[in-house]
Amino acid sequence: MLSYSTNWMGPINTDWIEKYGDCWAAGRIDVYGEEGYPAEIALPPMHDRDWERFRRWLETFETEEMWTLAMLVAEYEKTHPPILWVKEKDNVPRQQPNPLCGND
Repeated sequence: MLSYSTNWMGPINTDWIEKYGDCWAAGRIDVYGEEGYPAEIALPPMHDRDWERFRRWLETFETEEMWTLAMLVAEYEKTHPPILWVKEKDNVPRQQPNPLCGND
């Protein structure tokens, strides 16, 4: 069986945080169960409350074959609120304060 675990890696760039706020988390999913180093799945920035829920859910989830991020998110969202992803491509200046970030 393969197991999944998040690995937080940011964002830590101050310009990015200035633009989008400090309520986001990004990194990767490590996939354990194969020999050698764990496989990695890129995990784009999502709201930190969703990161925490998704992280806890992933710790309990196993598959026989490695799933893609899209498959994992689809399965997660069957029983959890949809993940709020940051929309970097919009390139819209951040509102002050950002209503999505409760601690701005």
